[in-house]
Amino acid sequence: MRRPAALIFLVLSLSAGAQDLKTTRIDGLYLGTLDKVMDEISSQTGIKFSFDREKFSKLQYEQRMFNLPVSDFLDQVAKTYRLKYYKDNTGAYVLVDQYVLLDEKVVSAKPVAKKQRTLVKPQRQDLSLTGTIKDKVTGETLPFVNLQVLGTRIGTSANVDGYFSLLKVPSDTSTIVVSYLGYDPTVIELTPDTKTEGIIIELEQAATSLNEVTILAQKEKSVAAFQSNEKISMIKMTPAKIVNLPNVGERDIFRSFQMMPGVSASNENSAGLYVRGGTPDQALVLYDGFTVYHVDHLFGFYSAFNYNALKDVQLYKGGFESKFGGRLSSVAEITGKDGSNRMWNVGGDLSMLSMNLFGEGPVSDKVTVFAAARKSWKGPLYDKIFNTFSGNNSTTTAPPGQGGFRNRFGSFGTTVSSYFYDLNTKVTWRPTTKDVVSWSFYNGTDDMDNSRKIDAANFFARGNLAFNSNINDVTTWGNTGSSLKWSRQWNPKFYSNTLVSYSNYFSRRDRSNENTITRSTGETQTVRNGTLEDNNLYDFSFKNDNEWKLNDKNSIEFGLMMTKWDIQYTYSQNDTSTIINRHTTGGNYTGYLQDHIRLLNNHLLIVPGIRYNYYDVTKQTYNEPRFSINYLVTDRITLKGAVGRYYQFAKRVIREDILQGSRDFWTLADGNLLPVSYADHYIAGVSYETDGYLFDVEAYYKNLQGLSEYSLRFTPSFGKINYSESFYQGTGETHGIDFLIQKKQGNYNGWVGYTLSQTTNTFPVYQEKPYLASQNVTHEFKSINMYRWRNWDFSLTWYYATGRPYTAPQGAYTITLLDGNTNTFTSVSAKNSLQLPDYHRMDAAITYHWTSKRGAMNSLGLSFFNLYNHRNVWYKDYQIVSGQLVETNVYYLGFTPNIILSWRLN
Repeated sequence: MRRPAALIFLVLSLSAGAQDLKTTRIDGLYLGTLDKVMDEISSQTGIKFSFDREKFSKLQYEQRMFNLPVSDFLDQVAKTYRLKYYKDNTGAYVLVDQYVLLDEKVVSAKPVAKKQRTLVKPQRQDLSLTGTIKDKVTGETLPFVNLQVLGTRIGTSANVDGYFSLLKVPSDTSTIVVSYLGYDPTVIELTPDTKTEGIIIELEQAATSLNEVTILAQKEKSVAAFQSNEKISMIKMTPAKIVNLPNVGERDIFRSFQMMPGVSASNENSAGLYVRGGTPDQALVLYDGFTVYHVDHLFGFYSAFNYNALKDVQLYKGGFESKFGGRLSSVAEITGKDGSNRMWNVGGDLSMLSMNLFGEGPVSDKVTVFAAARKSWKGPLYDKIFNTFSGNNSTTTAPPGQGGFRNRFGSFGTTVSSYFYDLNTKVTWRPTTKDVVSWSFYNGTDDMDNSRKIDAANFFARGNLAFNSNINDVTTWGNTGSSLKWSRQWNPKFYSNTLVSYSNYFSRRDRSNENTITRSTGETQTVRNGTLEDNNLYDFSFKNDNEWKLNDKNSIEFGLMMTKWDIQYTYSQNDTSTIINRHTTGGNYTGYLQDHIRLLNNHLLIVPGIRYNYYDVTKQTYNEPRFSINYLVTDRITLKGAVGRYYQFAKRVIREDILQGSRDFWTLADGNLLPVSYADHYIAGVSYETDGYLFDVEAYYKNLQGLSEYSLRFTPSFGKINYSESFYQGTGETHGIDFLIQKKQGNYNGWVGYTLSQTTNTFPVYQEKPYLASQNVTHEFKSINMYRWRNWDFSLTWYYATGRPYTAPQGAYTITLLDGNTNTFTSVSAKNSLQLPDYHRMDAAITYHWTSKRGAMNSLGLSFFNLYNHRNVWYKDYQIVSGQLVETNVYYLGFTPNIILSWRLN
């Protein structure tokens, strides 16, 4: 961390440098190529300049100067040739292309092996640079970092292990800009002595305080980066930056993604990604290479990922490349932290909801370890969320977690026991400079118990009978996943990684009553009814990914993948009536090939690809052609588009329940009752980007086939019932457009997003015509505002979304059967023909940052959820009372404050 004294010295030196440009004047006729003119002015004034010599040698300059300040000369050159300039830490003034994005800290970044810049003649041309990008403090490698040769469109990105290979660098005096979200950019000025292999570039995390340098109005970037010119529909977010965003109990990377256009934010009961009309099961979530099938904690109010354990997160909203597959909608690629290889560190967060601890450090010079644990604790905030989402709104004066009462008939009690926890562990071994072996483990579990017990020993006359009832209301779910990966940089142009992984998702729900009657004779009778659900999914995978940089125009990626699934789902309504008992196993064998092709002097990037699948359940092949294109019209305007087909074999089936709310379960497609699902994506967009702003528009259309639902609505109430016939197939369609305006830099930054879309399904069993899907949100508007003042960060967010559609019972009637018994039936509205009220909410947060004596950055945050306490309707609950249908609104959370303390040792 920088010391305040160093900051003051740097600010003073920069101020003095800026004054030199205004007081130093030049006079005379300057004629020739721009590089020679710059050399001449440098010789006359003693002011040093750094620029792309090859580019400047092709630019002609002719101007008569009359006692002109050097600052005016530089402004004139910058305007004429679309450049900008800044002063680096050697005192030289660096001239770069206007489109190159530089943060305000670029002047204080310390390039690797940087020497006093002198104007020298290049000795080598057409270079290839290889190396690794690391965090300056921890020594951790940084994935997907961008590298750009100034004055050209030559660039590359580091891979997931931080390796980079930059081809066709013009000369050994070129300047490289290295940038990564959440870090200060670093300027690397090559010299003839610079080595070309094994380069180590270290980036420093951007400071969160305002004690920093401002240069030429360049300010630090926003918390999120929207890729406007390389990746279609891709959003990148740094976990370290989300501390400044509003939250309710937990800093959550998935909740932060819901602030982006195209990702719905009106589902408080799900941290899953509803992306462009898709559902969370249609989003592929990869954590260090293994698949996570369910991402919710605490009824979906938080995601299952501890932000302290995350290094990088990328979200592809559609049109993703051939190396990803198995989902219809989107991809979230998460990279976990390796752990510091330079020092041991511990830290954590404490909020009104949970405690979060982590530790990291080097075991040896080649092995690092990282571990994190998070667990909820029962406090007012936890109880408020639990009561809201479990329907347990009773209040008692009993000890915490217990309640009830006793009277002359017996005792009635409620035992509430609920918690969630998650664990992350990662061990990384680097036996050589080219090899990385890592083992990653994750486990997260939620246990929600709202059971009740009734003991009515004296309820019946003369005490001849004793009656006991256990009312179970237990829901448990969780994920366990692990991966072992070996990565190797075989040579400057070829990289591979090989991974084996395991993933398990389980969900158990017990909403049953167990009634026991004990007679005076000692005879007992036990009757159990209600619903029981058990879903257990196992995923065993092998994957090999390869990247071959054939030349500066072609980067070929190819790989193989094998996945074996074992999925069990049972659903029963009492001890003897099993509705669904489905056990499916199967495997998918995949190969893919794609090429990043750069043409027209890197103005045009096209990525054709193909993904091949053999699914052994149906014994059929499924091909997925993909294609994307980016065309840089000018330095600021980009046109982009993508098309592709996407298959899904492990699928979530919705089990419709009108009265108690629909649920879902995972199973495998069988090509018969449950067809293999697929979607076709069509995306087109345009973006306009300046140093400080991004304007982006993307239109999309998706056609979905092979959707599945399960419903007992149409089964007869008597006779022999074949429950397997209750699976129904349908299709879907989504079309929409995302708008984004982002202010990327400055003390005030943020974005405004708007999505106009419509998602429809067609299931002939419900109706022949298309109807609005349950996840449809026609209009969604988001305003994200962040302001920094000294050591304080302020944020304010506002969301508006039109109400979601739903199906409801419209009436109830009772029929007396021939045997004298009665059955109650309900009539149901047309599928999703009703609409909930519109959703809107404002959140706010205030965060104070301070630096400890050891240089660690700590923070204290105060967050306000639903600032103006709007009562947003979650769903409508229906009960039949005396033959009448009673409707009740169930609401999301109201105004909820929270406080979070974040502490780090180093």
